[in-house]
Parts: sequence; structure tokens; C-alpha cells
Amino acid sequence: MLTLENYEYSFKPVRGYWFTWFLIEELRKKSGCFNTTLDLGLTTTFLCIENGLVKINNKSFSIDELMPSEADRVKFVSDKYVFDVVKYTEKGFYKLKATGLDKAPTLEINGIHMHRISGIDPWTDALLKISAAKISRSQVILDTCMGLGYTTIASLRRGASLVYTFEIDEDVVWIAERNPWSRDLEDSRVKIHIGDVTKLITRLPDMYFDRIIHDPPRFTRTTGNLYSLEFYKELYRVLKPRGILFHYTGEPRKHGPPSILKGIKERLEKSGFRVLYFDSKALGFIVVKT
Repeated sequence: MLTLENYEYSFKPVRGYWFTWFLIEELRKKSGCFNTTLDLGLTTTFLCIENGLVKINNKSFSIDELMPSEADRVKFVSDKYVFDVVKYTEKGFYKLKATGLDKAPTLEINGIHMHRISGIDPWTDALLKISAAKISRSQVILDTCMGLGYTTIASLRRGASLVYTFEIDEDVVWIAERNPWSRDLEDSRVKIHIGDVTKLITRLPDMYFDRIIHDPPRFTRTTGNLYSLEFYKELYRVLKPRGILFHYTGEPRKHGPPSILKGIKERLEKSGFRVLYFDSKALGFIVVKT
């Protein structure tokens, strides 16, 4: 039995409409009534533009009022609020970063985005990781680092029966609750835990998960525990025999010394895993528990 009840979190997606510079540029070209996306491409909503005013469900806004304050920001609009989805805290600056008119946004923390966005969109990035892990129906998944939850949600859509995921930063959860692409995290098959996965994983039982997605933040002095031999041993312990771990690394050669990849591979092998290969599309190691 899992002993994480005190860390469980009930995800509460915020309902409303989302505007980006991409959308505003389209709206400036139009008039009359039509359907368009107001949730970054997930669905369409009927609205009207008359005399420079955007009318949605009997409420009117000027186009300038709906414009995000910067080109890559996302503006949230509801019956009560109009604000950019950003948050300033003592830990840093968090931003929901727009990537297109109908594309999943990414999370940016202190100028570093949490998904690949060069030549790829964040949702496709997540799908590549899920495919690399060979996630399929009825599996129980561990998604170590939730972020905006895209790999968790993609796992559900591949048929996973249960996903355990962890997020150490409550400000990240705040952003996710205001991101339409994250709203499926409220699914009952998702178990969100607020806390440090490198510590809470010791509470998980042996050989419980069919697949593990380990998509940690970039290796730094403060995130090193997510790349440690001790943590890899715990991942090995909670994975079922013949289970697959996908360990995202990105392209360290662009951001650090090549030895980072070598060190990750060596520690995975020392923990008991068999490293099959490095997936050049998903940018991570495919690893199996033998």
C-alpha cells in the first residue's frame, strides 16, 4: 500500500479563455461572428467582433485589453479576472510561454523553458517521450517530475490505468492549473503529490510500476539529486522486472560538458539497469530492468 496520503494534491483547473499575440493578430483581421480557439487549440468558441470589441458570452472586451503584455505571454480571461499567466516569487519568475496559435504552451522558469520548442512543440515533445517508454493500456506509470503534466496526460491517452506524479514546486502547480493543456490532470487516474520525489520515492513499494518517465530539469547544483546513483537505485527498486525507464537528458553538449551523458549512463548501469540505447528523437536513454 502506498503511504503518500499527506502529500496528495487535488488538481483544480481554472476555467476561462486564453489569448496570445498569435490569436490577437488573427482577430484584428476579422469582423462579425465566427468560431475560433480560446484555449490554445483544444476547442473552438463562438464570438463576435463589433466596433473593435470582442464579445464572448454577453461580455465585451477591447482587443487591446486582451493583448498579453509581451509577445510570448498568455493572457487569461474569465468573468472576474484578466491577467497574464505569470507569477513572481522569491524563488523566481514563472511564465506560461506561448508557442503558437493552437500549440501547447511551455513553462518558463527564470528564462529557462521546460520543453523543447525549437523545431518542435511541447506536446509533440511529450508524445516522443511516451512512445520511447512504450507506454500502453492498463499500465501503472511513474512520472517523476510533473511540470505542466503533458507526459502524464499523454500516458492516460495511451491507455495507462494509473499515473503517479510528483512536483516539488507549488508555483509550477499554480501555473499548470491556469494552463488549458494541463486540465486533464484532474482525471481520477492521476495521483499528484507535492514534494521532493527523491525523498518520497522511498515510500513507494517494490516492483510497482510498469513504466517510468524521468524528465528532470536541467542538471544543476540544486537538481543533482535527480541524477544521483541513490535515486537511480530507487527507480530500479520500484520498477517491475522487464519494465522500461525513459530518462530524458536533452542535449547536454549544448548546455554543458559531454561527460554528463556518460555519467548518467554509468550510474544507471551501476544501479542495476541495462541501458539499451540513446533515443535521438526523444533525447533520452531507453533503459530496462533485467
